[in-house]
Amino acid sequence: MLELRRLNAGYGRAQVLFDFELDLRAGEVVALLGRNGAGKSTALKTAMGLLQDVSGEIRFENKSIQNLQPYQIARLGLGYVPEDRRIFADLTVAENLEAGRQPPRAGAPHWTPRKLYALFPNLGRMPERRGGRMSGGEQQMLAIARTLMGNPSAVLLDEPFEGLAPVIVEGVAATIRELKREGLSVLLCEQNLRYARLVADRVCLIEKGRARYAGTLASLDADPGLRDRYLAV
Repeated sequence: MLELRRLNAGYGRAQVLFDFELDLRAGEVVALLGRNGAGKSTALKTAMGLLQDVSGEIRFENKSIQNLQPYQIARLGLGYVPEDRRIFADLTVAENLEAGRQPPRAGAPHWTPRKLYALFPNLGRMPERRGGRMSGGEQQMLAIARTLMGNPSAVLLDEPFEGLAPVIVEGVAATIRELKREGLSVLLCEQNLRYARLVADRVCLIEKGRARYAGTLASLDADPGLRDRYLAV
């Protein structure tokens, strides 16, 4: 579904990714795990075409996308929910969803406002509320729902649990599992291994911009030294 090969990327003279590699297969959830500053968000931004100083190879559904603009990548069916959510604060929930609308896509789940309100009942109770008057958890739900209105076949989620209360974390995790059941592929960034356990089929550990491990949670659990080396604070 998504392949990152030998990626080198950064911001001006500050290189962040060093020959980074990652695979996302169809219908699975992969958690990209690492400490603050390890390069998680940079990897997602690079995949989405948001950085310019990039070398390596990025393929989505067997097509090369590393020279495309973000809007072109989105039109191919790769969705992106940034860490800061970027909802339109002055627009209502319904208007935010309309802003993300794209035509149905072959091989991808088809989302409508009605279907999204069923997935996110909180949003269904407040279609006329403006984005700026919602809680952090509600804004996160809206950011995900707006991206789903583009009918993507894969979604990149940057720190979807950041700053959320535990009860909201459980709700977002349940949503991610439901997206997988719908056939969506999900790549998410996370610092907290406990949260990753709620949703992930596989994990990739990143440290100082390099992939240090890729595999199942069971294999990671079998090597506490590896886990502590790259995730312990």
